[in-house]
Amino acid sequence: MNELIFGIDAKWAATALVAVCYLILFTEKLNRAVVTLLFATVMIFFGILTQDQAFAGIDFNTISLLVGMMVIINITEKSGLFQFVAVWGAKKVRAHPVGIMAVLTAVTAFFSAFLDNVTTVLLIVPVTFQITRKLKVNPFPYLILEIFASNIGGTSTLIGDPPNILIGSALGLSFMDFVYELAPVVIITTALLIGTFVLIWRKSLSTTLRNRTTVLQMNEAESITDYKLLYKSLAVLFAVIAGFISAEHIHIANGVIALFGAAVLLLLYTLGNPHQLRDDKTAEIFRLVDWTTIFFFCGLFMLVHGLEVTGVLEMLGKRFVELTDGSIQKSTFLILGSSALFSSAIDNIPFVATMIPMLQSMEPSMGGREAMMPVWWALSLGACFGGNGTIIGASANVIVAGLAQREGHPISFMRFLIWAMPVMIVSIIISGIYLYVRYFI
Repeated sequence: MNELIFGIDAKWAATALVAVCYLILFTEKLNRAVVTLLFATVMIFFGILTQDQAFAGIDFNTISLLVGMMVIINITEKSGLFQFVAVWGAKKVRAHPVGIMAVLTAVTAFFSAFLDNVTTVLLIVPVTFQITRKLKVNPFPYLILEIFASNIGGTSTLIGDPPNILIGSALGLSFMDFVYELAPVVIITTALLIGTFVLIWRKSLSTTLRNRTTVLQMNEAESITDYKLLYKSLAVLFAVIAGFISAEHIHIANGVIALFGAAVLLLLYTLGNPHQLRDDKTAEIFRLVDWTTIFFFCGLFMLVHGLEVTGVLEMLGKRFVELTDGSIQKSTFLILGSSALFSSAIDNIPFVATMIPMLQSMEPSMGGREAMMPVWWALSLGACFGGNGTIIGASANVIVAGLAQREGHPISFMRFLIWAMPVMIVSIIISGIYLYVRYFI
């Protein structure tokens, strides 16, 4: 498609619109959903996309998966499960400050594998402040470790981080594909991260026996607000995860499984309530769905599809193949490094959404999907781990910084950068070594 749009080649018009859109997103001056929807509809008005093409570009499997998991997690959160696990873990290490740092980091990484990163830190950070206040220790190392753990832990599964959802949906990858390929490097990186921070902070994180006793006196059972809801939520959550694991065998899309689980849990959550209360509780859960993110994805999918139908991404894919001489190994490490660099500076979601169709266009000239898999895993690792590079690299980072500011413990851009950049660089080096050993030896 090379038709002229107001005298401008369609390729250049689409590229210019996406570039301006991404620049505005980078400034964070306007709501991201509004921005992507605005520019996507401008593409339709300009004739770059037809309405049918724009809607066809939306990946409804990704949208369904996001909505379904948001509903399930929002209902489960009401039971108090996540706070229970954090307090229980703190008591298991006898309220030792360094032990608690390790436990909260591990819990954050684990939860991030199944929840979105923002939800995870919103659940864990308040508990962290509660515990560090009782211990009278500096919360800073706990908070930045939780940021790192949320971005690293979310890399290990299909549903842990939006880039993985995008990649998994585009390639038809299963839940277990991500676990099998990425969980090992996530576990290694998380363990090294915890070990390093323990060595660095072990002497400065000291407290009295009296302060530790106040933590040990916390009753984790009080975190559970509704035991019946807890059992219902766990049953549905485990069933949905089992569905993800078996999806490739039962030939049902992950988005359908998530929506089915959400519908079942909504039914169980409202069952037996009077008509008005039932409707109110349902409406409340739907209000908790992050519709800004959902519509952001819709607009983003349409924008990227505009680059695809005009041939921009295919052209870039050919240039990339020329740059790497068609080498899978060169492509893997170039994608790993560039993904980390871009994702530390801008939102990794639009970056990955743009890269997916470009990499797909490269597959025929580079040996097909199977041969390209190291490049796809490099995209996931680079985009997710790269989010640790700066305070604006991922949504979870910004949320934690905001919570810290409210509690009187501000995390400045430079203070975070001093810790974050080395962590990001080392994690990417570990990822590079892992990919090399796994695929190229």
